[in-house]
This record gives sequence, C-alpha cells and structure tokens, in this order.
Amino acid sequence: MKQKILPLLFATVCFANLNDINSFEADFVQKIVDDTNKTILYYGHIKAKKPQYALWKYTKPITKSVYILDNKAVIVEPDLEQAIIKKIGKNFDFFVLLKNAKKMSDNRYLGHYNNKKFIIQTEHGTIKSLSYKDEFENRVTIEFSNQIENHTIAQKEFTPSIPDDFDIIRE
Repeated sequence: MKQKILPLLFATVCFANLNDINSFEADFVQKIVDDTNKTILYYGHIKAKKPQYALWKYTKPITKSVYILDNKAVIVEPDLEQAIIKKIGKNFDFFVLLKNAKKMSDNRYLGHYNNKKFIIQTEHGTIKSLSYKDEFENRVTIEFSNQIENHTIAQKEFTPSIPDDFDIIRE
C-alpha cells in the first residue's frame, strides 16, 4: 500500500498546470498494465487544492476514499470496514516538483520523483493524463475528464469520514 501512496501524492498535484492551478477536480480512469499485458481499470473522482490536499474517491471496481493531507494519508475502505492512517512526512512539495517539470513538446512534460519518470500530457492547457511505471514495473496511466480548475473547494471536503465501527490501522 505504501508504494501506491507516493504516486497518488504525485498525481494529486500533477494537474497544477505546471504553476497556476490552486485547485483541481476531475473524473479519472486509472489503468494499470502488468508485464503480461493484464489490465486493471479503476474509476473515480478527485478533488485537490494547494498546498497539498486531495481526495481520491474510487467508485469502481472497488469503493474506497484516499485523503491526502499535509503529512498523512487516510485510506477509508468500506468493503473491509477499515481505515488506514499513514504518515507521509512534511517534505513532499509536489507543486514545486511540478513547477520544475521540463517541457518535452507542446503537450508533454517530464517530471521526476524518487528516481521515477512521470509523463504529464496536456490538452488545451489542462492536464489530460499522467503516466509512470510503478515499483513493480507496471505501466500506470491516469486519464482525467471533466476537469475543473481554480474553483473553490471547501476545506471540509478533505476531512476523512470514518464510521465509528471501522477498524483503524495506523502505520
């Protein structure tokens, strides 16, 4: 699970249109392809805002919410009736990383994080997709649709909602 948090953190801020975006909201499809070309698709919706807040709501094939806060990630998994709280540190400034991404062509940018390459694809000035290889050499692509940039997102959107009867796991 730890290996999946860092790419999510990077993706969370990746849509910062390389400097000017303070908030972002979109539907997404996350496609993971392994070395045998087996493909898994996840669908959901994301809300994010500076400095480092995000909510990834997965809706299909599983239901799960991943909250990215200043120094922690909270993963709420209704099917398992559990929530996982992970410390992620305070020195993850992905907006600065994005700001330093290098333009490769009109619609492609290259970012680096933790010795990994991230390809950011834009369309009409909006982040369209993010691609990278995960720690298992799977090819991961997150495609965004219905993007909304720089609108007000209430801070309460990033407050995890954990039912009282859920198990809480702290890592």
